[in-house]
Amino acid sequence: MSLTLGQPAPGFTLPSSDGGTFALDDLRGTIVVVYFYPRDNTPGCTIEAQDFRDAVPALKKLGAIVVGISKDSITSHCKFRDKFHLTFPLLSDADGHVLEAYGAWGEKLMYGKPMVGVIRSTAIVGRDGTVLRHWPKVSVKGHAAEVVTAVAELTGQAAPEVAPAKPAKAAAAQEPAPAKQKAPAKKKARG
Repeated sequence: MSLTLGQPAPGFTLPSSDGGTFALDDLRGTIVVVYFYPRDNTPGCTIEAQDFRDAVPALKKLGAIVVGISKDSITSHCKFRDKFHLTFPLLSDADGHVLEAYGAWGEKLMYGKPMVGVIRSTAIVGRDGTVLRHWPKVSVKGHAAEVVTAVAELTGQAAPEVAPAKPAKAAAAQEPAPAKQKAPAKKKARG
């Protein structure tokens, strides 16, 4: 299925990494960025999640929120969220119905071979519940910043700068621990 701009966004209620469920209809009056990704803890999905995490403050200034959706379990989502300090809900679409409704499930090329799976894509759902923008195939690099710019244009505001977050644990982990030095061996006196 393909999304058409201006059409009502397909509604959904899915389990959330924030606990309970997340229902799109409960967010009428808020702009919702819905991004679909293949799998937790994979290189491209990790970069994309971190970029959206860094974009959260800018999106908030524009009156928007972001949610990520994949087929992964809530347990997997919570581990992924905690490991990378993600500050937005990750939703589990285990049966793939929401992925299909948003055109995020289908045939794609992986390492040059056709396969069926999650198609990395993003939709912006407006305050009135309609599809305002849709990226049917996403390249990870720069995508979150592109989404911030699109939300700014749609709301008639200047796009806030997106600055990378620096979680305290991650910064500390980058510095190598000092190496322990052995005390010089004492020579035994012969005698």
